Amino acid sequence: MSRLKTLLKQAGLKITAPRLTILNTLEMVSSRHISAEDLYKQLLDNGETMGLATVYRVLNQFAESGLVTRHNFTGNNAIYERTQHYHDHLICQRCGKIIEFSDACINERLEAIAKQHNICLTTKELTLFGICQCSQK
Repeated sequence: MSRLKTLLKQAGLKITAPRLTILNTLEMVSSRHISAEDLYKQLLDNGETMGLATVYRVLNQFAESGLVTRHNFTGNNAIYERTQHYHDHLICQRCGKIIEFSDACINERLEAIAKQHNICLTTKELTLFGICQCSQK
């Protein structure tokens, strides 16, 4: 728990029971990408009693502080993941599967394009959409 408290302090957030519980759960779930509703269900399964509004509020605080990254891959449903290292995403438009990948050549090319246009990148997000092998099953 001390590591989680340190993460919260570094993010400029007060240490509260809901924040610690949610951060701990985010680190323990098997999927790196999770919706607020699925996180809430996981908390209920773990015997926690906080409300869905608290989960949303804490996730928004985490996103603003950089502890999590919020993605809107498929419309209005936000998906959250612990911010740890830069990577890109491949999304299956049929089954919703999310594949993380990183490619140095792509990153170098994005930097070159930005430099060409006199832009200093502060963040990047590359998301590719397609259909995986789920349609062949």
